[in-house]
This record gives sequence, structure tokens and C-alpha cells, in this order.
Amino acid sequence: MTVPAFAPPLPRLTPETEFFWTSGADGRLRIQRCAETGRWFHPPRPDCPPDGACTPVPTPVSGLGTVYSYTINRQPFLPAITPPYVIAIVELDEQEGLQLMTRIVGCDPESVHIGQRVQVTFEQHGEIHLPFFEPLTTTDEKAPA
Repeated sequence: MTVPAFAPPLPRLTPETEFFWTSGADGRLRIQRCAETGRWFHPPRPDCPPDGACTPVPTPVSGLGTVYSYTINRQPFLPAITPPYVIAIVELDEQEGLQLMTRIVGCDPESVHIGQRVQVTFEQHGEIHLPFFEPLTTTDEKAPA
């Protein structure tokens, strides 16, 4: 993915979040998963709810999901992001309710719709790989990893 001329605000890497922001280096999105229950967690956290008895493990996901909700931003808030652009909540295929806020890229913002199938893509800024999603065509569909 092409990097814009101006860099957007980038996340600060912490021990809890570094795996998430750098995992795109190999093209894979990683989300934390409880080794005991198999439940996925996002955003990153230091322990598994409800009792914090175990530590979730960063685990690769398929990178496939569905647009759960979205808005088209038309205001020029950041020089690095030219409006209009889509801010969305994507629900990942791995688990009902496993959602992340992201941008939908690689399409006309007016073509985005709730229920649309999408796949992860990354925008690299040094060691940080921002996970965005782009529309998935029927020929792109593959079984989750």
C-alpha cells in the first residue's frame, strides 16, 4: 500500500500493543487469544477476563471480516488523510463481537456498506504497520487460517 506524503499520527508502542502495531511486517494481522478458553480479545490487554488468570497470546487471524458499522469523513482533519475517507468498525471472522476500528481503503467511499466483506491490508510507517481493510471480491475469498 502506498504511504501518504504526510505521516498520520502513529501509535506509541507499549509492551501490550507492540505485537499489534508491528505484526503487519509479515502481512498477518494478530489479535490476542486466551490459550485456555480460545477466546479472542481486542483491544490488547495484559490478562484474560473475567479473572485475569492467564495471559492472552498474540495469534495470527485470517484477516477477513465484515463491515459492522461505518461513517464517511468529509472533513480535512489531518494533512496525511485526504477526505472523503471511511472510518469503520470491522468484525473479524474469528469470533462474533471481535471488532476493531479501522479505515476502509482501496475503493470509492460511497461504495462501502454494512455487511460488506473486507480483508486486511497494511500501511507501513517504519516498524509500525497500520491495519486497514479493503473490499474483498468473491475471487479473493479464502478459508480462515
